[in-house]
Order: sequence, then structure tokens, then C-alpha cells
Amino acid sequence: MNRIILHSDLNCFYASVEMLYHPEYKNIPIAVCGDIEERHGIILTKNQLAKKYCIKTGEAIWQAKIKCPNLVCIKANFPLYLRYSKAVKKIYLDYTDHVESFGIDEAWLDISDCHYLYPSPIDLANIIKERIKFELGLTVSIGISYNKIFAKLASDAADTDNIFTIFKEERESKVFPLPIQNLLFVGYSNAKKLKSFGIYTIGDLANTPLSILERMFGKVGITLHSFANGTEMSDVSLFNTAPSLKSIGNSTTCPKDLTTLEEVKIIITILSESVCARAREQGFFGRTITISIRDNSLVTITRQMQCEVPTDCTDVVVEYALTLFKKHYTFSKPVRSLGVRLSQFTNIEPSNQTSFFEQKKDVTRKQLELAIDEIRNRFGHYYVQRGCVLQDDDLNRLNPKSDHVIFPESFFK
Repeated sequence: MNRIILHSDLNCFYASVEMLYHPEYKNIPIAVCGDIEERHGIILTKNQLAKKYCIKTGEAIWQAKIKCPNLVCIKANFPLYLRYSKAVKKIYLDYTDHVESFGIDEAWLDISDCHYLYPSPIDLANIIKERIKFELGLTVSIGISYNKIFAKLASDAADTDNIFTIFKEERESKVFPLPIQNLLFVGYSNAKKLKSFGIYTIGDLANTPLSILERMFGKVGITLHSFANGTEMSDVSLFNTAPSLKSIGNSTTCPKDLTTLEEVKIIITILSESVCARAREQGFFGRTITISIRDNSLVTITRQMQCEVPTDCTDVVVEYALTLFKKHYTFSKPVRSLGVRLSQFTNIEPSNQTSFFEQKKDVTRKQLELAIDEIRNRFGHYYVQRGCVLQDDDLNRLNPKSDHVIFPESFFK
């Protein structure tokens, strides 16, 4: 049986929801942003009028206002967006139970078992699209293909409130001419590296020998080759199927640009506390620690290293994260945002041969972390804080565990 996969992408989702509640926004450029007062001031989404000014998702508010001085910035209302996201998913579930979220505003639908009830897959996609518009007042772009990667490429290529197809026979004509950065998971760094080897389009990537890509990127090269050739055939998960936890991470736009290692240590400590607290809740110990660093020109680098022993300890994660930072960043530009992630989990508490004194220290440190978890769960995050965090009043107001809404975004199972 031929597979038919839809990828549905709600157009300008946050901004569209805001315009439903504020009709006065419909004829002016608006952008939904992070907390401006706390300086989490990046553009999360914008409406069509703001797009005409070439405002980009992820750029700073001040940069967007240079392009569009009359831009109206709205603070994000995540509970409202989640309510609409759930309502959209309910519509999808009327047609298939294979609905896999990819962020709050995107989803894959496998309609292989039901599309034959309609004249064509395009007709079914139109029915879904029109229902969302009629019942919720939102528009959606839908891509149709035979796998998840090409379905997303198709929805990206579709105009607002429209449908685009990439069937097997259309692969070379519609996919191969696209820029390499259009392919899922080809970020700025990978695109730059691929272009340095003369690989500019998805077709160039598809026709590059697999051995060369594996030598350049390791396992990632194999994955990208599969994506480009349309041979990736992973299933669309059943709705609300919980994927196995692969990593726990948190990131934040800092309340001010960071220019010293002491300031970086404060943010890394706060993020590491959040990550390790979540790991302890799940009973996991992670071996790989990853940091992401974004400077004030919005260029991001990501680096990782392995611990000698899997850990859920904040002090250990902070130590490795700072080592990574000092090795790979020189403050050529101030740091705008930081992220910390723990992965490669085991649920078996590690044991290692240590001296009597070190073993006692580890036990005491573990007891201390568990005590801090309990205090914060009962009385709140700010009831107990580390001394290093209290050195800067501008930075210690961050509570990454409860202040940040984390949306589902999964692909690899």
C-alpha cells in the first residue's frame, strides 16, 4: 500500500491567534515575542504584514524594529496557544489516529488508511484545511508526500492557506533544485560546511556518494543522505504516544548580554540545576553534556563531551559545561543566550572506585541536591539558591524550570 503523509503547518500561528482576539491587529505589522521586560526579546512569530519587512523568527526585537519602526510587539500567551493547538489536533483525529506533533503548530498525519474514502488525498487535505479555518479561524499550509521529510518540505513550499504535493515522481523536479538549508536538520553550520564542498542544493546532496558524507559528518551524513533521496520512511506515531526520553535540556535568552566568564557561570549553573532536577525526577543519569552558545549577532554554536561516569549532579554538569565553554568560546562577541543538555541516559546508578573521602563527598552532595529539590518543590525555586548565583541581581531572577514552556518536538524515535 502506498503511504500518504500530510504535514500541517499553522500559518503565523501565535500572531494569528492574537488577531482573533484583537481585530485591531489585522491591518498592522505585529510580532509575538518573548518577555520584553525580562529581555527574552526575540521574535517568536509575526503576521504577514510584518513578513514584508523581512523580519525573521529568532532575531532580537531591536533588530526587527530597525526594519519596521511601527512594529507592534505582543507578549506571548502560551496557555492560549496551547488551547488552540489542542483544538486543531482534535480535528486531525477525526481522520486518523496517527498524528505526530512537531512543535506546537506543526504535525504529521498518516492518512494511508483513510484517503481512499475521498476522491483524492488533496481533497482530504482541503477538507481538513477548510475545517480549521471555519471552526477555529486559523489558516494552515499542508504538504502531501510519501514520507515525513518530503511532506514537511512540501508544507514549507506551500503558500499561506494552500496545499503542495511532492509525490515520488515529483522528487527530482520539486525537491532537488531546493537550497540545501531547506532540508530538515540542515542548520547554519552544516549548510556552511556542505557548501564548502560544493553541495548547494538538495539534489547535490542526494547525488553525493554516501561514503563521502559519512566521512564528513559521521552518522549524521548517513541521515542527511537518506533525507535528500527520500528514502527515510519512519512511521508517524500514534497520537499521544510518549517517545523514549533521549535528552533533557534547557536554554534561555539571558537578561543581559554576557561578557565575562563569571556571568556565564551563573547562567550555566541555573540551567544545569534545572536539567539535573528533571533528570533526578526521571531517575536518569546522563553521560553526554552539550552546551549551545548564541552570540548577540544570533550565530549559534553547539559543543558536547562525555563524562567519565553518568551523572545527575549539578556540580558535575556545571564543571563540564564550563570546560566546553572555555575551550570553544573567546568572547569575540557578547553572549546572548545559553543552553545546557544532558543525554545518553541510563537508569542504573553508576558506581566507581573512589577513595573513602571522595565517596563520602559524593554521598553528601547527592543528599544536598535531593534536599534542595524537596525545598523548591514545597516552597518555590527562589527559597534556596547557590551562592555564585546571588552575585548578580540581574541574572539571578531566572527560574528556567517553571518559567519556560517546553513544547513537543520529536523526529528520531
